[in-house]
Amino acid sequence: MWSYASTLFLAGAGMIILPFILHFWSDETNGIWQIFQTITTLVLLLDFGFRPSFARNVSYIFSGVKHLQKEGVAADTDTGKVDYSLLKSTLLAMRSFYRWIAFGAFILLASAGTAYIYFEVLGKYSGSHTDVIVAWIMLISINCYNLYTLYYETLLLGKGYVKRSQQITIIGQCAYLLTAIGLIYAGLGLTAVVSAQLISIVIRRVLSYKVFFTPEIKRHLKEAELQPQKDILNAIYPNAVKTGLTHLGGFCVNQSAIFFGTHYLSLAELGSYSITHKIILFLAICGAVVYQTYVPQLAKYRVEKNISGLRRKYTYSVLSLVTIMTTGGLALIFFGMRVFRLIGSQTELLPATLMATMLVIQFLEQNHVIAAGFIMADNKIPFFIPSLVSGAATIILLYLFVGVADMGVWGMILAPGIAQLAYQNWKWPSVVIKEFVANETETQRITMQQ
Repeated sequence: MWSYASTLFLAGAGMIILPFILHFWSDETNGIWQIFQTITTLVLLLDFGFRPSFARNVSYIFSGVKHLQKEGVAADTDTGKVDYSLLKSTLLAMRSFYRWIAFGAFILLASAGTAYIYFEVLGKYSGSHTDVIVAWIMLISINCYNLYTLYYETLLLGKGYVKRSQQITIIGQCAYLLTAIGLIYAGLGLTAVVSAQLISIVIRRVLSYKVFFTPEIKRHLKEAELQPQKDILNAIYPNAVKTGLTHLGGFCVNQSAIFFGTHYLSLAELGSYSITHKIILFLAICGAVVYQTYVPQLAKYRVEKNISGLRRKYTYSVLSLVTIMTTGGLALIFFGMRVFRLIGSQTELLPATLMATMLVIQFLEQNHVIAAGFIMADNKIPFFIPSLVSGAATIILLYLFVGVADMGVWGMILAPGIAQLAYQNWKWPSVVIKEFVANETETQRITMQQ
C-alpha cells in the first residue's frame, strides 16, 4: 500500500500538477516541459544500468553472500549474516562511480544539451526565452546532483527498506507539489517546477542517508576492512553494462519519438501526444507497483532457489498490471477529454482510437518489462542485444513513418509498438513461464518418486 501511495506521489505528481500546468501554461510551454522531462530521462541513462545492478548486489550482500559474481548468485551464503567488508567496498565503489557519472552529465548537458535547447527549441518558442534559459541552467544543476547522490536510494532498496523508501518519496513529492503549485500560481513558468524538483530531491537524499546509515551500520562499516574496489566493479560491471544497454534500447523505444516530434510536429501537437503518453505511462507504472515492491524479495528468492515464491509474485504482478491498465484505460478513453474541458485545459488529449492503440502497446511493453525483471533477479541479462535492436528499429521506423510517410502522431505511436511486437513483447514472458512450468513439472516428478 505504501508503494501504491508512493507511485501516486512520484509518477502521479505529474498528473496532480497537470491541471495547473494546463490552465496556466500555453501549449508551447507545456511542450518544452515535456522536452525537459525527456532530457532528464536521457540523463539517467548515464547511470548505464549500475543502479539496478548495485541494488541487486546490495540485496545479495544483506542476504548473506560472501562474494559477488559476474553472473548468477554465489553459492557460499550465510543467511542473516552481513559481510560488512564487502558492503563497505561496494559502497565506496558506488560513490566513486557516481561522482564521475555526475561530472560526465554536466559536460554533456552544458555543451550538447544547451546547443539543442538554444537552436532547436527556442527557435520555435514565442514565450519568454529568459524563463527557458534560467530553468535550463537549474535543470543542469539538479540532474548532476541527482546522479551524484543516486546511490542513497539504491542502498535503501538493496537493504529491503521498501516502506521507508516509499515514505521518503512521498515526503519529497509533497514538498515538490506544494512548491510547484505555489510558484505556478505566483506566475512563474518553467522555473516553478524546476525549483520544486530541486527542493524535493534534496529532502529525499537527506532522509535516505539518515535512514540507511544508522549508528550500528556506521560502526560496522568503520570496523570493516576495505576490499579492492576494482574487484567489486569487475563483478558488477558486465551485467551493469548489459542493463545499461537494455535501458538505452528502452529509451529509444519509449522516448525517441519526442525528439522526432520536435522536428516534424508543432509544439501544440507534441504537447497533446506527450500529455496522453504521460497519462498512459502513469497507468502502466501503477500497474507495475506490485512488481516493483517485490524487487528486493525477488533477489532473495533467487539466492534461496525459491521458484514457487517467484511464480506467486509473477502471477500477482501480471494480474495487477492487467487490472489497472484495463480499468484505467477505459476511464481515460470515455472520461479523459471531459475532465480536460472541465479544468479549462489549453492542451487536448489524442483521439480515442490513438489512445486505445497507445494503451495496448504500453501494456505489452510493461508486461515484458516485468518478465525481464524476474529474469534479471538471477543476475542474468539475456535481453540487452534485443533491446538495442528494438531501439534501432524504432528510430528507423520513426524516420520512415514520421519523416518520410508524414504519418504524424500515428507514426510516433506505431513505430515503437511494431519494433517491440516483433520479438520482445512475447519472448521474455515466454521464458519466465517456461521456467516456472519446468520447475513445477520437476517438483511433481520428485513427489511421485517419493
